[in-house]
Amino acid sequence: MRPGGIFETVLYAEDLDAAERFYRDAVGLQVIGRGDQAVVFRCGDGVLLVFDPRKSRAAGREVPSHGTSDAGHIAFTAKPKDLNAWRKQLHEAGVSIEQEMDWEEGGRSIYFRDPAGNVVELAPPTLWGGGWKFK
Repeated sequence: MRPGGIFETVLYAEDLDAAERFYRDAVGLQVIGRGDQAVVFRCGDGVLLVFDPRKSRAAGREVPSHGTSDAGHIAFTAKPKDLNAWRKQLHEAGVSIEQEMDWEEGGRSIYFRDPAGNVVELAPPTLWGGGWKFK
């Protein structure tokens, strides 16, 4: 048996209002849920959850406790032809690009941070299917 895909991904941010504004306005994700512990976004066929780690780490929750206090990482697919539009959208949202990276497999990644310090990447679809190997 193999999983059918990644259903949800989780990042952590203590300021859920800032996370909601960032992923909605700068990244363009649709908010599909909001509570005092998390904000939930639709992303393609999956879901991005941003939890407040102070609340998700609490014992006695209905699901296992989880959380972190360090920065995480997420990569969204971005077609090479769309990178200039992404740069413009991020600039207009007041988001600074931290780094850009060209890949041997082709394509370029753009890296920036969300308000909680998580590293967000716009990655070319060539990366994982293009022969990239761990060193």
